[in-house]
Amino acid sequence: MQQPLVAREFAIQTDNMQQTLVLHVNPEQPEAAPIARAAAVLRAGGLVAFPTETVYGLGANALDDNAVRAIFRAKDRPAYDPLIVHLADAASLPSVVRVVPDAVRLLAVHFWPGPLTLVLPRNAAVPPSVTAAGDTVAVRIPSHPVALALIRAAGVPVAAPSANRFGRISPTCVEHVLADLQGRVDIILDGGPTPVGVESTVLSLVSSIPAILRPGGVSREALAAVLGEVDVHQLAITPEPESMQISPGTSSSHYAPRARLILYRGQKPALLQAMRAEADRLQSEGERVGVLAADEDAGYFAALRERQTSPVCFQPVGSEQCLTDVARRLYGALHALDQAGVTVILARDFGNAGLGLAVRDRLTRAAGGRVIQV
Repeated sequence: MQQPLVAREFAIQTDNMQQTLVLHVNPEQPEAAPIARAAAVLRAGGLVAFPTETVYGLGANALDDNAVRAIFRAKDRPAYDPLIVHLADAASLPSVVRVVPDAVRLLAVHFWPGPLTLVLPRNAAVPPSVTAAGDTVAVRIPSHPVALALIRAAGVPVAAPSANRFGRISPTCVEHVLADLQGRVDIILDGGPTPVGVESTVLSLVSSIPAILRPGGVSREALAAVLGEVDVHQLAITPEPESMQISPGTSSSHYAPRARLILYRGQKPALLQAMRAEADRLQSEGERVGVLAADEDAGYFAALRERQTSPVCFQPVGSEQCLTDVARRLYGALHALDQAGVTVILARDFGNAGLGLAVRDRLTRAAGGRVIQV
């Protein structure tokens, strides 16, 4: 006789009669029954969305080519964009990696489990679909208890990009996953909001000097303190034609809301004055304007927010003095502005120190080249 699940569950029915089963799990001590159920789906070649410490991932057995291709179909993701493979521990690296450099062990001590992805030579067991036919594979060990429990129970490496349609805003709660992938995934494990809020840092170890290909949850300063010299791959502001990506999540247009987003870079208060002037102009033209900025910036837009017709929708992401909070709230703020129905979003930059670099990267890609240097 099957034991009842400790966690609550419900199914989402869609117009095409497919169902997505949502299982609620304790984010700190995940119950065994829902984890086992989701792990069985992974082993059978199905898709499971689950929380990591960064964002929700859309997982499949990384060694099953058919399952991996199902990820691309569910996300409408182009084949040129590689995936990250999630492991339960560093001892599992040889299952997907051909060579393990000495630097991996050093980085593992400091940053694993956690939001650091390493690009390493690919093991032949990893299907080319995972790596966009490249000879390297991106791997990490997540620190979220639900993610670790799922990978261990499945007993296979789990390929998992963010659980959203390609190019859209990444999900940091189950509602975001359902909005994009309802009916396209077998099971969603609902472990509540994710604590970091932006994706992992992707660090390549296949060049002579370690290079950050995508800034994320581990800062370049923290990596440099351990490794010494660390390069940072420069993000081009102007979008270029897409081709095979050197890293997951590095398309020039990515993480984008439905509204067009314009990113303002420069020094305060000139940056905020420029944003306010543009918000005023856009309002006069009938646009529904959203502003994404710091808590401290609310006063700059007070008059525009109090207008009787089409007031500015001000969405704060936390204090500029706490970039950890800004990163955690970034995607939720973009989702909220989309839900508010704004047609254009004016976003401010938060610099390039610490997690500010990751926030800048995400907003630059979300802007798709619409970046104004004040």
